Amino acid sequence: MGGLLDEYMPEIAMFGLQFSFAGATLITRAALVQGMSPRVFVVYRQAIATLIVAPLAYFSRRKSAGTCICLKSFSLIFLASLIGVTINQNIFFEGVYLVSSSMASAMGNLVPAITFIMAAIMGIEKINIRSLRSIAKIVGTVLCVTGAISMALLRGTKLLNTSILGGENWLVGCLFLFGSACCWSFWLILQVPVTSSYPDHLSLSAWMCFLATIQSAVATIFLERDLNQWKLHSYLELICCLFAGIVSSGLSFFLQAWCISQRGPLFTAMFNPLGTVIVTVCAAMFLHEEIYMGSLIGAVGVIIGLYVVLWSKAKDVVRNEEDKDPKLKTDQMHISNILIDESMEEGKCRADLQEPLLPDKSNYVGENNLHQSHI
Repeated sequence: MGGLLDEYMPEIAMFGLQFSFAGATLITRAALVQGMSPRVFVVYRQAIATLIVAPLAYFSRRKSAGTCICLKSFSLIFLASLIGVTINQNIFFEGVYLVSSSMASAMGNLVPAITFIMAAIMGIEKINIRSLRSIAKIVGTVLCVTGAISMALLRGTKLLNTSILGGENWLVGCLFLFGSACCWSFWLILQVPVTSSYPDHLSLSAWMCFLATIQSAVATIFLERDLNQWKLHSYLELICCLFAGIVSSGLSFFLQAWCISQRGPLFTAMFNPLGTVIVTVCAAMFLHEEIYMGSLIGAVGVIIGLYVVLWSKAKDVVRNEEDKDPKLKTDQMHISNILIDESMEEGKCRADLQEPLLPDKSNYVGENNLHQSHI
């Protein structure tokens, strides 16, 4: 039983992680509706995450040699923190407040498609129209973008619940969420030069949380003139900040890093639509959020497009591994030859059973040649 549990531990971890993300999104939505400032929430969330990650990074650097930070590394980390955390989270939670938690979760599935577009524009991702993988990426991207547009514009018939706060700002909130997805996609691309310049991942996370805390605090001081917004007025707001900082920004880093080391990055990405389903169902049940036909159809389109893009990326990974290690192709050819030899042996045996008393010199010669080829 223990061996079976260990085998499926990455799947269990990702299921739990998606439920924790869904819980954080729902709690945050409830706190924002009650009056908590999205910008203040981002500051508290990143500050708590810094307090969690920084000590771990410090003690890990003491045990290892560590990586020295230079001006180039600091500049890249500062830029990644500004785009991927400060701007991204501020406009994301503003969108959550204006629209809904289910819409925010669904829009997050646009990230792989937007990342593909950005990488193609920058020349990082190669496109070959004659390749099935490239066609799949393009089709999946079109499905994702079309689904997102449908969710934002084609609301259609209302399926569940009545109007909620912020319904009149639906389009503005969708634009915020789309901008957040673009920021996150650009942050993913930035990870290539950032990690090559500063390969200590745990220390890198601590630096990003710390810099994002300072950046968000400075922005909030200028944008939030009411000092009362900095106060936590309820236990819900306190629980929201602690849960988001510890679980969404602290624990999730270790779980995702471990799952990626066990199953690869595509494995973790495949669970994103599960979070969308969990958030949509729970938001309709507990927060009484609206569900529209257009939003539902658009979400399905986004999820289908996401899986098409992930399928093509999985094929790319297999192809790259074969290109890096030609032995994989040789082994596959060797296995194919063995199967062919076995089928030939089976056919020859059937022929021998049919005519067991008629020896054939050519078969005898063929057996010697086949034996020599195996040797």
